Amino acid sequence: MIISTTDFRNGMAVVVNNELYYIIEFQHVKPGKGGAFVRTKLKNLKSGLCVDRTFRSGEKLEKAELSQRKVEYLYKVEKLFYFMDLDSYEEISLPEEMLGKKVLYLKENMQVTFLEHQNKVIDVELPTFINLKVVNTEGGIKGNTVTQVLKPATLETGLMINVPLFINIDDQIRIDTRNNSYIERV
Repeated sequence: MIISTTDFRNGMAVVVNNELYYIIEFQHVKPGKGGAFVRTKLKNLKSGLCVDRTFRSGEKLEKAELSQRKVEYLYKVEKLFYFMDLDSYEEISLPEEMLGKKVLYLKENMQVTFLEHQNKVIDVELPTFINLKVVNTEGGIKGNTVTQVLKPATLETGLMINVPLFINIDDQIRIDTRNNSYIERV
């Protein structure tokens, strides 16, 4: 589907130079001299890099048709991660390179969402908050619940984050997958 720059919306996916991009933000600009244009901030769906791009007002682009599919993470064999479609029970494998750092958040039986373009998985969306067990950290000291001092902790998936001093080994904690931060002890 072909769209004009006047149809831009935040979160819309477009094809620019045969690459898929999300429109993070856009701004229509009408200077005193010359023609109007649209300033955009685009995120490449493959590499994750953000770029600034300017389009002439009324320029035509292809809108990317994306679909979402709920899947469940099953297991890992060598460098392949296996997922199961929750509707058809089809098993899908993805290479570790495609998932990138998201592998550090994957836990067996976790539900995630595949973002697909033309029946190809282009991205995996994680839940915003997940619960993981602390497997390694310095011991907590009673009474250290008030200060904002943090210490490093390794979680069951291999992810390392900073946690408050009162967190101990075997504690379950909730983390935010968007910014890799500690939320609370569960």
